[in-house]
Amino acid sequence: MITALSSGELDEEKNAEAEDYRGYDFRRPSKFSKEQIRTLQILHENYARILGNFLSAYLRVPVQVQLVSVSQVTYEEFIFSLPLPTLITVFSMNQEMGNAMLETNPAFVFPLIDLVFGGKGVHSRDDRELTDIEISVMRNLNAKLLDNLRYCWEDIVELTPSIESMDTNPQFNQMFASTETVALVTFNVQVKENEGFINLCFPYITLEKIITRLTAQFWFKQPLQETSRFQEETLLQELEKVEVELQAILGKATITLYDFLQFQEGDILQLSRQEGEDLDICVGGEILLKGQPGVLGQNLALQITGLAGEEGTGRDS
Repeated sequence: MITALSSGELDEEKNAEAEDYRGYDFRRPSKFSKEQIRTLQILHENYARILGNFLSAYLRVPVQVQLVSVSQVTYEEFIFSLPLPTLITVFSMNQEMGNAMLETNPAFVFPLIDLVFGGKGVHSRDDRELTDIEISVMRNLNAKLLDNLRYCWEDIVELTPSIESMDTNPQFNQMFASTETVALVTFNVQVKENEGFINLCFPYITLEKIITRLTAQFWFKQPLQETSRFQEETLLQELEKVEVELQAILGKATITLYDFLQFQEGDILQLSRQEGEDLDICVGGEILLKGQPGVLGQNLALQITGLAGEEGTGRDS
């Protein structure tokens, strides 16, 4: 196009009118679409509920977690927006994807540490560095927070979060280029009377391999296409506990009331079913199966031969 324009073969004014130009800022490129941001918002609204339930049970105090925003910013903007000091946890999402970051600020960290050590969850409001013991306690707790992240992402990708490193000065953490676009997920956490924030930072380079899955269409189709391994195992475990009543119908016969009143032990009643024909088997009062009577050891038994309504069942099937 430049060659054609310089040689006069392309009319500059005409081409400008024909083309629909849109401005692009190379310093802050928009890599996440609105639909992808919306999908991340849906995922982490679920994570906020999971996290609130987990922290309430773990700390034994009321904890409310609310998703505040999902936005895309540069890595530099994210780092310089954080307070000093704060706790940065770098974690690997799984073996195929890269690293992401979890930031827990002092207003969230110190009440949790106080509760873990038997206190009342008081935040002293002093901006001091965390001790080695406190960092060790938060490492264990953050590992549990990240483990709960697996459940809200399981329809998108299987996560195996593992902590890589922890630091209290975010400006020393230069994992990514300052211009790298990141998806920033911010949560408001209220622990008793204390209010703090949690930030999840997902760099575009980390989500690039699964970025096409971050659409509502893909996310809502997954449960219809396949059940996750966790859900399938849980469902089977629960079904194994269910007790059902089985009844085998040997046959039917129509007799008069007089004959019924004359029955004595040893009398023979002719049924409508032929010899060798499958019996109807009722499950919960509904005929669902076919089967053949028999014995197993010293007990009477019933062999399932097929489903009710299927043809070809019988002794030869």
